[in-house]
Amino acid sequence: MAGEMDWSEEFFQVRRHGDVAVIVPSAQVEHLAETLLEPAAQMVLEPLRRDPPGHIVVDLSDVSYFGSSFITFLLRCHEIVKPRGSELVLAGVNPRIRELLQTTALDMLWAIYATPQEALASLGGSY
Repeated sequence: MAGEMDWSEEFFQVRRHGDVAVIVPSAQVEHLAETLLEPAAQMVLEPLRRDPPGHIVVDLSDVSYFGSSFITFLLRCHEIVKPRGSELVLAGVNPRIRELLQTTALDMLWAIYATPQEALASLGGSY
């Protein structure tokens, strides 16, 4: 299992800031095949399901684009916090991703912040 966790950490970093989990996908997720993104995402999501954070910030600063598999990952993150009345917010969104979020109306579901620091501050945390 330790080898698997190292593999997922190549694609995602998860940091806790108090009751807020900050998920930082690497630029590598853009090139990851759907069949590989799913297991990596599950390794990130499982600890969050066991110990749900108050809120989740997804820092997309290193990601220039993503497809439907990554949107599914974001929706699963949303499902972890929403039943508790908590929020998933996005940070570091570039114009291309913002356009994708607007096209899919997901920008209406999640607040978008320029930086992870702004996102954390909006949720009562600090970086």
